[in-house]
Amino acid sequence: MMNLEIAKLFCDVVELKNFSRAADIHGISQSAVSQQIAQLETEYKVQLVDRKKRPIELTPAGQIFLRACQDIIERCQRLNSEIAELSQQSCKIHLAAIFSIGMHTLQPYVKKFMSIYPDVNLSIEYIDARDIYERLLRGSIDIGVVAVPKRDKNLEVYPFENEPLMLACSPEHPLAKFNELDIHQLQSEKFIGFSPEVPTRTQIDAMLKKYNVSVRTVMEFDNIETIKRAVEINAGVSILPKPCLRTELTAGTLKALSFTNEHFYRTTGILIRKDKHLTKAARYLIELLRKDSEPDLL
Repeated sequence: MMNLEIAKLFCDVVELKNFSRAADIHGISQSAVSQQIAQLETEYKVQLVDRKKRPIELTPAGQIFLRACQDIIERCQRLNSEIAELSQQSCKIHLAAIFSIGMHTLQPYVKKFMSIYPDVNLSIEYIDARDIYERLLRGSIDIGVVAVPKRDKNLEVYPFENEPLMLACSPEHPLAKFNELDIHQLQSEKFIGFSPEVPTRTQIDAMLKKYNVSVRTVMEFDNIETIKRAVEINAGVSILPKPCLRTELTAGTLKALSFTNEHFYRTTGILIRKDKHLTKAARYLIELLRKDSEPDLL
């Protein structure tokens, strides 16, 4: 008999049109996915998937089976949400954010949410963006918050904060005597950058390329905190989101300069799985985060 996990697996195979990616999301092997689908076909005595097509396609029976699976998942999610909402004490929201947003930009919103829903168990985890996307698709987290969000047909994406990008330098650096600068002044400067796999790196590279500025990248890190430590010892300059610099600016260990060319921003976004049924409290949290934004602007 089909259970909820198999229904989710089948829907993911159809959505992703790929056995291997569905296997990754569910933490099992591609062979196990194939066996599960084959077992369903044996049990119901019909072919559900046309494996000869690339990407795979559903048979007419598979289309019927998909609608049934979607209905089962939706009903179970609605049941869980309605039961949870009978008592706020039993309501839990699992949110995951990248560290820089979670530690800085997100905090005022969390404080306001907890004042409205003090009995809700809001679990916040700081993990990297790749894990956020994977766990959202797997259904193990409810809400994700990332920088430079990317499109995914299985996810709803809402704009969050546009974080101003500033030049960060040590107070001993020659550029520290300015309050603002032309981006061309960074030409050939020693630069502390993000690792290539970090989405913010792509945005900063595009800024520099737009103005034909070449910097000398001397260090690369996958997180803002380590970049700030390197800039503090005057190993180079960097371009970082302003909210992440508040502590160092207050302590006087870093100087932040705006650009005269234009206002640069790091985009951030709120992610939820499209078929995720959210509790009333979770829906309020999302509305709070995107209160001044329209959905799907990416």
